[in-house]
Amino acid sequence: MSGEAPMPFRIGEKLDYRVAWASFTNAASIELTVPERRDLMGWGTWHFRASAHTLSPMRALIAVDDQFDSYTDAATLESRQYETYLNEMGQKQTEVFNFLAEGQPARGHAAGVVVTAGTRDPLGAAYALRGVDWQQTSEFRAPVYDGHDVYDMRARLDAPAETLAVAAGKFSVSKISIRLFQRGKELPGTNFTAWLAHDAARTPVLMLAEMPFGNLRVELVSAVQ
Repeated sequence: MSGEAPMPFRIGEKLDYRVAWASFTNAASIELTVPERRDLMGWGTWHFRASAHTLSPMRALIAVDDQFDSYTDAATLESRQYETYLNEMGQKQTEVFNFLAEGQPARGHAAGVVVTAGTRDPLGAAYALRGVDWQQTSEFRAPVYDGHDVYDMRARLDAPAETLAVAAGKFSVSKISIRLFQRGKELPGTNFTAWLAHDAARTPVLMLAEMPFGNLRVELVSAVQ
């Protein structure tokens, strides 16, 4: 559509990952999909979806079946709506957040969460990182709202060219470090690193997360693009 920059992802894309945590080498699966483009209260948006499921034997300890949906502006990649469908240990919770940039009139009948212009939700932020041409850009910043807290996300190019082998194959990649800040102070015990392939889709090949509850390794297993 006019006014929109070309994006590296497309409708129908499906990326499957396996998650390692602690001593569990296959703790969970994550599926990232782009189900559609759609109009949302007058905005043209991309619809991104993430589904996460714990796997046996870890599932015997922690049963998780979560889904996250992001409706991200097709032109600016700002978040317009973020939905969480949590099903953890038998407890279900659904939340829908409509993002309303400061000074922007409300659309539709849904109550809006007032955010700074350019704010992303966590899922939309992951796709926004793919929208960056890391061969030409060394840093990307954006506010991120997860439904409870606002973070200043700062992503930096650490290595423009590396070779990485994962379950899905061998890739030439760029290494991106991602840090989160609140009120100018870095979030303690929380760091992310992503490796994006040098393909047309800028496919996320590997993601490492250092979290207070342990480290996660999220590795690409297969891709339909």
